[in-house]
Amino acid sequence: METKSILIDNVTILGNGIKKGSVIIENDKIIEITNKGQKDADEIINGEKKVLMPGLVNTHTHLSMSLLRGLADDLPLDTWLNDHIWPVEANLNGEYCYAGALLACIEMIKSGTTTFNDMYFFMDDVAKAVDESGLRGMLSHGMIDLGDEEKRKAEFKETMRIIEKCHNAADGRIKVALGPHAPYTCSEELLMGVREKANKMGLKIHIHVSETEFEVQQVTEAHGARPFEYLNEIGFLGDDVIAAHAVWLSDKEIEIIKEKGVSLSHNPASNMKLASGISPISKLIESGVNVTLGTDGAASNNNLDMIEEMKLAALLQKVNMVDSTVLPAEKIFEMATIDGARALGLQDEIGTIEVGKKADLVLLDMKTPHLTPFRHPMSHLVYSANGGDVDTVICNGEILMQNKELKVLDEAEVIKLAEDSAKELLSKS
Repeated sequence: METKSILIDNVTILGNGIKKGSVIIENDKIIEITNKGQKDADEIINGEKKVLMPGLVNTHTHLSMSLLRGLADDLPLDTWLNDHIWPVEANLNGEYCYAGALLACIEMIKSGTTTFNDMYFFMDDVAKAVDESGLRGMLSHGMIDLGDEEKRKAEFKETMRIIEKCHNAADGRIKVALGPHAPYTCSEELLMGVREKANKMGLKIHIHVSETEFEVQQVTEAHGARPFEYLNEIGFLGDDVIAAHAVWLSDKEIEIIKEKGVSLSHNPASNMKLASGISPISKLIESGVNVTLGTDGAASNNNLDMIEEMKLAALLQKVNMVDSTVLPAEKIFEMATIDGARALGLQDEIGTIEVGKKADLVLLDMKTPHLTPFRHPMSHLVYSANGGDVDTVICNGEILMQNKELKVLDEAEVIKLAEDSAKELLSKS
């Protein structure tokens, strides 16, 4: 294979400290970080007045729910799901999920996300969209059995089909995880079956836990223990588990999460919009838990902008704790990059800008009024920037967007496809 090189020249690099320099990429990897003069490369990107950061890692998404954006706003989670979202989802098919995933991939590229952790349906169609987009993703089929044995068998059958078809696809950019929906929608048999498969196949587990007070009440009534206590009692938890939301936690559950090495995905925008509550993030981090950031789906956020999510996470925790020092910009940045990579088991490949790591990189244009004066890059990124400031995106050494121009996918075509698909889907409901 012919070697392909990219030089990002004279740029401000965010990471372990902030430095000015140049980054050289060969094929899919970073091969050199230097402050010496310009070198030759097949592609030279001028980094002047730009900030270079690792691609953002969104640890909890439902990509195809982009078709449901704005469908049922200003409702509590239980009503939102039961009366609006689930009835529409009953009419989903692979074509709709493909269209929604394409739309979500464009939105993520344009706002600086290069890796995501997704749970939904028709995941081979989602994988096709991800492959075409050039992004890196971990996909899981959302498993729900509600205690029905036939449904449980069907969920495992579909999960195995997705694993066999999609795991390690797209030159290794696509991985597959196991996706039991939540402790209140999955039987103990399903959860234990997932644990057994994860152990046997070395796969991650992606699950919703303790999103609302009502869910905690449901699980406690059914099993005589709070959600994380119950999952611990049945031997489900481990360092391969990524639990989304984790809003309503007891001190005992925080100890369990830490002891078992579970990673959490904090989704502040979705939790605020659905009035689910405020996760005790600062306490979790102080306890040594790996806390990451996710947007949730575009139906409950209503966007996939991880830069906006960083600001919301920081501000929400500060006002909740009445302490402006909690969750400083540097920690929020880690949550959105290396901590997310760690949760997905990809910390040796992505999440920081280091020689030998994958070239998953994002350039932000700092020449805008709301980022002037250019004084403190990390602070500007978390508190002043938004997804629209993303200038160039590279994933796996491929340029997906340059100078705000998409190099993959036809944006107008995808918007039309998504619009038509959403209209058709809603007409069936």
